[in-house]
Amino acid sequence: MFELHKRLQADTVLIGQFTLCLALLSRDANYPWVILVPQREGVKEIYQLNGEDRQQLLLESCVLAETMDNVFQGDKLNIATIGNRVPQLHMHHVVRTESDAAWPGPVWGAVEAASYSDQLLQQRLTDLRHSLADHLI
Repeated sequence: MFELHKRLQADTVLIGQFTLCLALLSRDANYPWVILVPQREGVKEIYQLNGEDRQQLLLESCVLAETMDNVFQGDKLNIATIGNRVPQLHMHHVVRTESDAAWPGPVWGAVEAASYSDQLLQQRLTDLRHSLADHLI
């Protein structure tokens, strides 16, 4: 049975659910940052998904990426499946701007995570849920 890794539970807020993946907003307010987690037990790498799930992951990633690009209008969108601390397969989608705290380097470890204000957190969730409404179940 699928269970979301404890670290992802602690570090994210649920945006919604695609056919395959949970869409989770990172609690780090430094960047618009969404994580897709395929709801498959024991999967650590993309190649471990069956062919249909791989295609669905790519589709959901592209929908999310286009949505984030439209909503946040960054300079670059970074997508990665780095999972050294959380072995469960998860795909990061991070909007980058030339003015962000880590530009042009990677976001991991660049600066301390910033907390969302309640208002900004709710606004981000509302914007993403509204923009993804046709794709979430």
